[in-house]
Amino acid sequence: MNRSEVLQKQKDYIFPCVVNYYAEPLVADRGEGKYLWDLEGRRYLDFFGGILTINVGHCHPKVTGKIKAQVDRLQHASTIYPNEQMVALAEKLAEIAPGRLQKSFFTNSGTEANEVAVMLARMATGSFEVVALRHGYSGHSLLAKSLTAHAPWRRGGVIGVGVVHAVNPYCYRCPLGLTYPGCEVKCAQDVENAIQTSTSGRIAAFLAEPIQGVGGFITPPQEYFKIVFTIVKKYGGAFIADEVQTGFGRTGKKWFGIEHWEVEPDIMTLAKGMANGAPVGATVAAPEIADAFQGMTISTFGGNPVTSVAARATIEVIEEEKLLKNAHDVGQHLRAKLEELKQKHALIGDVRGMGLMQGVELVKDLKTKEPAPMETNQVMERAKRNGLLIGKGGLYGNVLRIAPPLNVTKSDVDEAAQLLDRSFGEVGK
Repeated sequence: MNRSEVLQKQKDYIFPCVVNYYAEPLVADRGEGKYLWDLEGRRYLDFFGGILTINVGHCHPKVTGKIKAQVDRLQHASTIYPNEQMVALAEKLAEIAPGRLQKSFFTNSGTEANEVAVMLARMATGSFEVVALRHGYSGHSLLAKSLTAHAPWRRGGVIGVGVVHAVNPYCYRCPLGLTYPGCEVKCAQDVENAIQTSTSGRIAAFLAEPIQGVGGFITPPQEYFKIVFTIVKKYGGAFIADEVQTGFGRTGKKWFGIEHWEVEPDIMTLAKGMANGAPVGATVAAPEIADAFQGMTISTFGGNPVTSVAARATIEVIEEEKLLKNAHDVGQHLRAKLEELKQKHALIGDVRGMGLMQGVELVKDLKTKEPAPMETNQVMERAKRNGLLIGKGGLYGNVLRIAPPLNVTKSDVDEAAQLLDRSFGEVGK
């Protein structure tokens, strides 16, 4: 098919809620390493990686090679039959996960991983209510949408019973009108206020992304999660770290984002970059919490041998190529380049993030901080035209999300920064 045929068939046969980037959507054809090609043969430097999913580059031969070999050996078994690939992946996750997290439940996506995490926390604690954060995003099921606090993603009859939301640690737009560090991280105390006023006083869990992804790469202060952890334990809850976007080295130095805040979660949810694009999710928990699961369950596709091999191979590539360190080192270089762009372009109000997960918030006025969603779209369109793919997010649709594969180089970052600089310069012309 040509591009027009693909787009027409999407219109005819795919739910219209499946939105695309760009006025003229890019029809992807193939990928290799840091590059993606469209059907017309145009090459793009991919600095979004399928929404923080292509962690080791498109079609990494050490990952795809093991996928191909496994397909020929055993493509499916389901959880009614144990398989070597599933348990080997679970063992590896126990090795790299923080603290006492040891037992895994495999699914197909981050949405399912979060569903399992909340259900498990409710079983383990005997409580029902869950605290999440405003501007958070947890997936597309009814429960995941109720955990999400971002209006465009909550439409369609969300049933929010048992879920309350505290203010998020959004320093650039502090919901309490304070300034860090003089604020004494009052946003963390709002978690306790939410529990005391909007729940029964005994909670099942607190769930949060270490860095809010769809929310616009909102990055909490260093003290935030330690304060919240103490509050959550005071009221009987399990601490759930949603690592769907921050996991597997994305934030640099550490395997998982929450480790930067020196907090050990009770439950952790994984997906996206876990298998470099193969559809897999996981809920990892401390043994006593995992053992609290009640009743029987299966996961038809969870623990699939092909996706398990893909995930294990991805982890091995990250280890062999020392990508945790690379994500930190190149991430610092990327941050410096973005800070330079901030000094040059008045549209940029804030730069934030960790490692190779950097957000650039665009505003119409640096003093009023009025969001600039139209200009954000224009920068993205120009960047695509110039050969660079980036993402966007934020409640107002005004945050550029920049997240290249973990094996990019400083020269790749230099090229991306030049293309982004050119794109900013072209906005409004």
